Amino acid sequence: MKVKKYDLIVIGAGAGTKVSTPASIMGKKTAIVEEWKLGGTCLNRGCIPSKMLIHPADVIMQAKEAKKLGVNVTVKIPSFSKITSRISKVVDSDSSSIGRSYKNAKNLDYYHGHAEFVSDKVIKVTGKLITAPKIVIASGAEKNVPPIPGLKGTPFMTSTEALGSKKLPKKLLIIGGGYIACELGHAYSSYGSDVTYLLRYPRFLVREDQEVSEVFTKVFKKTHKTLFEVGVEKIAYNNKKFTITIKDKKNKIKKVSGDALLLATGVKPNSKNLGLENTKIKTNKFGFIKVNKHLETAVKGVYAMGDVVGNYMFRHSANFEGEYLLKQLFGKSKKPIKYPPMPYAVFTHPEIGAVGPTEEELKAKKIKYVTGINLYKQSAQGMARLSELEFCKLILDKKTKKLISARILGDESATMIHQLIYAMTFGATVDDLLNMIYVHPALPEIVRNAARKAKIQLG
Repeated sequence: MKVKKYDLIVIGAGAGTKVSTPASIMGKKTAIVEEWKLGGTCLNRGCIPSKMLIHPADVIMQAKEAKKLGVNVTVKIPSFSKITSRISKVVDSDSSSIGRSYKNAKNLDYYHGHAEFVSDKVIKVTGKLITAPKIVIASGAEKNVPPIPGLKGTPFMTSTEALGSKKLPKKLLIIGGGYIACELGHAYSSYGSDVTYLLRYPRFLVREDQEVSEVFTKVFKKTHKTLFEVGVEKIAYNNKKFTITIKDKKNKIKKVSGDALLLATGVKPNSKNLGLENTKIKTNKFGFIKVNKHLETAVKGVYAMGDVVGNYMFRHSANFEGEYLLKQLFGKSKKPIKYPPMPYAVFTHPEIGAVGPTEEELKAKKIKYVTGINLYKQSAQGMARLSELEFCKLILDKKTKKLISARILGDESATMIHQLIYAMTFGATVDDLLNMIYVHPALPEIVRNAARKAKIQLG
């Protein structure tokens, strides 16, 4: 069989397009391979559709909570099917538009099918063989479904189905307590589902900074039924109803039921069916592709990026890696990748904005630091909002006085954290944070107040 030659092959049309599209514009003969919908997880089953579902839920929550301010609002819950239909329409339209742009693109061939390596540099797709001196694997990750007895064959949902469901369940059971579980549970609960969480751990978001996790749990469990520290023994589905048998930490058996089940139990890399066994490319025990500091695999000229590598599991980190690889492959820069401070957010109620390591991680590395913590209610805007437990935490290196980590739990935190991302990226000290003038009265004053408290400790 004849092998078609390219300058570049990219497997995955999500963040991989950060390499493929500009490379083709530069005149490089490029092939992009995607077996699912164009746009990747972010567009089709992640960031974009989830926020389209969550934003109306936030508005509903704000309206309901207005009563604490003395504002009585009658909340009319929007049609769930109309919300999800709109999401599907927008997402499908955007995905299709990418395909149309590929048809008109010069130097770019789009293969809709599964990519499988037959050797180090030869890939089989749609019955054809293609090769290139430079190959980028950006195949992403898929939902991890644990082997729970009785689960197989039931109509359970992962986040993919939850974002496209046309029917709002009366009672939704959620297995998992990470950010996806919290975001989707918040949304479904706001639309009117009776949501019950089943958690293995004593709190939500256990990988987050412990103080943030504990306060978030205290607030979140007020509006969400939660069974903590339980193990799922088995699942049954009869008469359109799920019955889950659980065991608590005292080994007591209990059953909970609902008409829908959402599994939010993490993800695993899409590396298993790529034919990597036909190459020298290596993976770790979890299936993530091993790369060096240049994102290059064990095969020279073959690179990997994004969720399939797992350095960071965010679309913004994958975009950063794609932009780095473009310069690495076709630019003058041959430097190893250097990640700036990596931020993230949890779009729940309350919201979380974060950047940098947790206190627990800093303690493990024996890094000496001080914290500056300020509650929202210790600011004019926080007082106006009648905030209770929401707060900002700054962590600064005790010796250099530089900001090395930050967490904000509360209103608009995913936006406010950007001030601190910028500060960390450019090595700001506590004095730098205090030498600027903050608008009064605006929410970022809680950042200034936290910096003031850290300054007292640093001297």
